[in-house]
Amino acid sequence: MILRLGLPKGSLQEATFQLFKRAGFSLTVYGRSHFPGIDDPELEVVLMRAQEIPRYVHQGVLDAGLSGLDWILENEADVVEVADLPYSKQSNQSIRLVLAVAKDSPYKEVSDLKEKRIATELVRVTKKFLADRGVQAEVEYSYGATEVKVPHLVDAIAELTETGASLQANGLRIIATILESTPRLIVHKQSWNDANKRTKIQNMALLLQGALYAGAKVGLKMNVAQENINQVLGLLSAMKRPTVSSLIGGEGVAIEVIMDEKKVRDLIPALKRAGAEDIIEYPLNKVIP
Repeated sequence: MILRLGLPKGSLQEATFQLFKRAGFSLTVYGRSHFPGIDDPELEVVLMRAQEIPRYVHQGVLDAGLSGLDWILENEADVVEVADLPYSKQSNQSIRLVLAVAKDSPYKEVSDLKEKRIATELVRVTKKFLADRGVQAEVEYSYGATEVKVPHLVDAIAELTETGASLQANGLRIIATILESTPRLIVHKQSWNDANKRTKIQNMALLLQGALYAGAKVGLKMNVAQENINQVLGLLSAMKRPTVSSLIGGEGVAIEVIMDEKKVRDLIPALKRAGAEDIIEYPLNKVIP
């Protein structure tokens, strides 16, 4: 069995490769080839624009692929969404498709764009958003560099943004969010009905979600003397329960726990004061709840 998988080329490529590596799949790009090697003989990977992946999965040219919800909707792709994978090139957060105007523009609300001109790559999604709100506007396709078109060429743009910093740097102001989008693992319906391919895709989804979940977690190990166990356990908040095991000689216990990385900076000094010793923090590749 060979499963043909489309992965996004461009801004999401590096983050996608890193995610797959943490999930246990090593990808290698050979020069300018769009067919990277992967250490799994059952997978054949094709790199292409995220915008096109839903269409090719819908048509069955690809068995499966990773693309954003925005492009799935834009392509009106009838596919099976197997997993939501919230990551982007800078973080594990969603990106937004927003309506933006010039900072000094008189337009404050979506209704102000009635009969105005809007440029975007996501024409269908933008038109539907406006139509649902009873706003008739001219929505045109933009081939890129959309931010520079306001206000001289168009009245507003619908643009994808992760932080909003690029829009702000180009003198633009957001007036509405059209949708929030995250990458999705999508599958052609016929491929999903193939038992072998479905199992392969489900296994891949489990590992990718585990790698994402682990990204915000770390493991902590420590030794604790008998008289300090209750104080230390009182400070720990685990996914379920800390693992506690006796040390040889019965002089104390070893405690291991998985927790949010953001909490560790403040927690470690408190654990030390409570009597924990030999504290070790270690990264995680995958966490499967």
